[in-house]
Parts: sequence; C-alpha cells; structure tokens
Amino acid sequence: MKTPLNAVVIDDELPAREELCFLLGQIEDVELVGQTDNGVDALQIIEDAEPHVAFLDIQMPGLTGFELARLILDRKIPVHVVFVTAFDQYAIDAFDVNAVDYLLKPVEQGRLGQAVERVRHRVDTGEPLDDRLQRLLRTVTGRSQRPSQVVIKVAERLLPVQADDIISASVEGDIIHVVTGQLSGTVNFRTLDELQARLDPEVFWRVHRSHLVNINKIKEIVPWFSRNYILRMKDAKGSEIPVSRAHTRRLRDYLKL
Repeated sequence: MKTPLNAVVIDDELPAREELCFLLGQIEDVELVGQTDNGVDALQIIEDAEPHVAFLDIQMPGLTGFELARLILDRKIPVHVVFVTAFDQYAIDAFDVNAVDYLLKPVEQGRLGQAVERVRHRVDTGEPLDDRLQRLLRTVTGRSQRPSQVVIKVAERLLPVQADDIISASVEGDIIHVVTGQLSGTVNFRTLDELQARLDPEVFWRVHRSHLVNINKIKEIVPWFSRNYILRMKDAKGSEIPVSRAHTRRLRDYLKL
C-alpha cells in the first residue's frame, strides 16, 4: 500500500490549476487539500492544511513561487516543494532544480506521476528538502537579485529608499508601515509576508506576526516578561518592537543571549 499524500496547488492561471488538480485526482492515494491563485493566500493554506507536497507555479503576481518557497524555508514549514513552470529545459538546468523537483507546462500525467513518487519516497524515508531548496533559491537569487530599493509613500510623495536602510516594518489592519532612519510611511504591499519575501532573509527577521525588523538596526534589547524581549530600534523615535515567544529562541541563539 502506498503512503497517502496530501497536496496543494498554487497557480494564478485557472485552466492550468484545474488541469493539474484533475491530473492529481487520477493518481492513487493523493488527496488535494487546498488550492489558490496567489502566493499570499497559499502560505496560509499550507500552514493550515499541513500538506506533504505543494505544487508551486513560479511566475505569479504578489509572491512568486521562489519567494513563497523562501518563506516556507524561513518558517521551517515541513512541506516538499515541486515547482511548476513554463521555463524551457535550458533554464531549468541552469537552476539545478534537480535539487527539488519541477514540472514543465503543459503538465504530462506520466511526468506528474514521477514527481509524486519522488515526493512519496522522500516522505517515506524522512529525507529533508531544506538543503536542496536552499541551494536552488541561492542560485535563483544570484540570477535575479532582490530589488535594492523599496518605494515608501509619505503623505502624497513616493520616495524610493535603499532596502538596507529600512529599520522595521509593521502591519496594522491592511496597512504596512515602514520606518527608516529619516522617515516613516506606508508601502504598497498587500501583506508583511509579501514585503518580507522581497528583502534579504539574513538581515530582515520576522520577530512577531505583525513586525519585521532589520537585525542590524537594533539599538537595545530589553528583557521582558516570561523571558521575552522588546527590541528598541535605531530610528529617531527609538521604536519598540515586541518579540513573540515563537521567535525568541532564534534571537537568543543568534545574539548569544
């Protein structure tokens, strides 16, 4: 008996998504537990459904498949990733995507079956994908650099700032506020996840559901109740950012607290 697999499909093109969902339905012991047309909603679906495998389109608005994969790694979500792409064979070879797995559009049933069996083998053996996916994303990052600037809206002005100058970002309702050393304003991203995916993950840490900080712009670490911390940042107001319990351990390990 084969190991049952739960799968999610993320693709902004409805016909392609429906076709992939249909093909997955023809494979024994594979259950579709979620689908969506964008990377932002996909992250929540993956966290809630806890699938074995996520089939990610690469070219999507909002969050690309690579950016979504980066967030999956950063949050240590235990899901295997299969990229779905219209890139030609030469581009895929350059990515060294044998590190994970990929499907070329239009997806063929036989090739999909092979990808599913590879995932099933990795689930059966407990083989992690983190190192392989990290190598792939480093390769892609080297080929397609993250934007060096972020545009901040201050009053009615649109001001480009260097990404590294950002000190912190916080979300209130549907509005994302960004603070630098000289100014504060809002950015045109739908979620904090979307902004985070455009920034260097080695520098910008999610320390709370509602807060993202530049780890190099911390002025003071203030012990708080229950062994948590408040981060006092280097902006003009000395903004104080709470560190949630879930993110405290990483901060302690990194700063040797």
